[in-house]
Amino acid sequence: MKKILIANRGEIAVRIIRACRDLGITSVAVYSDCDRTALHVRMADEAYPVGPNAPRESYLRIDRIVDVARRSGADAVHPGYGFLAENEDFAAACGDAGLTFIGPSPEAIRLMGSKTAARQVAIAAGVPVVPGTEEPLGEGVADAEVLAIADRIGYPLMLKAVAGGGGKGMRMVSAPDELPGALRAARSEAGSAFGDSAVYLERRILAPRHIEVQLLGDHFGTVVPFVERECSIQRRHQKVVEESPSLAVSPELRRRITSAAAAVARAATYTNAGTIEFLLDEDGSFYFLEMNTRLQVEHPITEMVTGVDLVQWQVRIARGEPLTLDPEALLVPRAHAVECRIYAEDPDTNFMPSPGRILGLRVPQGPGVRDDSGMYEGGEVPIHYDPMISKLITWAEDRPGALARMKRALAEYEVRGIRTTIPFFRWILEDEDFRAARFDTTFVDRKLGARNGQPLTAPDDEHAVMAAVAVAVRQATAGAVPPPSPGCAASRWQQMARAAALR
Repeated sequence: MKKILIANRGEIAVRIIRACRDLGITSVAVYSDCDRTALHVRMADEAYPVGPNAPRESYLRIDRIVDVARRSGADAVHPGYGFLAENEDFAAACGDAGLTFIGPSPEAIRLMGSKTAARQVAIAAGVPVVPGTEEPLGEGVADAEVLAIADRIGYPLMLKAVAGGGGKGMRMVSAPDELPGALRAARSEAGSAFGDSAVYLERRILAPRHIEVQLLGDHFGTVVPFVERECSIQRRHQKVVEESPSLAVSPELRRRITSAAAAVARAATYTNAGTIEFLLDEDGSFYFLEMNTRLQVEHPITEMVTGVDLVQWQVRIARGEPLTLDPEALLVPRAHAVECRIYAEDPDTNFMPSPGRILGLRVPQGPGVRDDSGMYEGGEVPIHYDPMISKLITWAEDRPGALARMKRALAEYEVRGIRTTIPFFRWILEDEDFRAARFDTTFVDRKLGARNGQPLTAPDDEHAVMAAVAVAVRQATAGAVPPPSPGCAASRWQQMARAAALR
């Protein structure tokens, strides 16, 4: 394996490029029109355009990406996460073109990508699942039949997209009269997001924790699970803070839950990197939720507590190497790690996207700090894609130390020109319940609701305004202050900076 095409963008593309460089492998980037000057394009050894800004015309075009792989002479493709990462047709197309797909087989993606089929695999492996339906409920299943099924399962329950993820196509239903409307909305959203409107029902576990287990599987039948990740800090069913290990998981429970994860992966004949997600009840019972057949956004915290480079191992497995990791060592965390997903969103306007140009950027550094980013000062957060700026990771000997470093890193982190979720994370870290690890998947929504709209972002002060103006003047002097891109909402910082620069 000498040249890898990375079928993705942003921070994950940068992360894979760095792994390629460490392994002495040539990297090939692809980009849409608005990503022409993106960091992953600048860092890759080679870069090729794949189409207009809309994902369906660029990063989701299997034919164009495979064509670039052929023309560039790549012999392998890494899908990252999102876009085509869990697309069985893409994995198959790579194989048909003679390219090594750095991920599981198309068959495993198909099997575990269906939430209902994945539940059946877990049941066959002897792993407990949340009570619910084992067959998809497509458009042809009448409301009356769904209501009858729901009555047997019991309320409250969750409607979930069969092909879903990231909270899309998901609705909570507390009573029978809510079900028809929620069913229509979930099917519509699932159809738009995944091209499949089928849903299924699960009983809602009240106040659960979201625990997941990273694993690797090679082509010789070996599957190794890693120490768990705690992913309960979510907003709208989307993870925003992750940590490892979980304070709610004892060594004995860790043995049971990681063994269950490995059993599911073996039952699916799974290879490469994947993650099994569980719900953990207050009484210590856990239930299989789903499998993600790709690298996770939060993989860095597992790397920090185990010392294993997961992306490098993805490549090594794909080229036929056997796993040589000590499975016992992977279950003993050597540190505690925390990750905050820094988004270009305004937490004071219901987390509305805040795309635009980054006029100033100061990234935290120092002991125990890692920033996985796809942005740079002067770069732009496009309106067309997920607005993630970076993943900020800190680690230390224990949880208090990791949180202290995260607090310090967030205080150092400065982004000018757009709004970000940094104030939101500073607020979470000050919460007593969070610091005591007293939380479940409803934590963020409950805490935000209790604020009654009180702003998270401090009022602009003279120092902040002058800093923004200084950045703008410096860039204007160099002729580098472009207007906001069409369709991108200029923030107050951007407006102030441009006004000062043009005086």
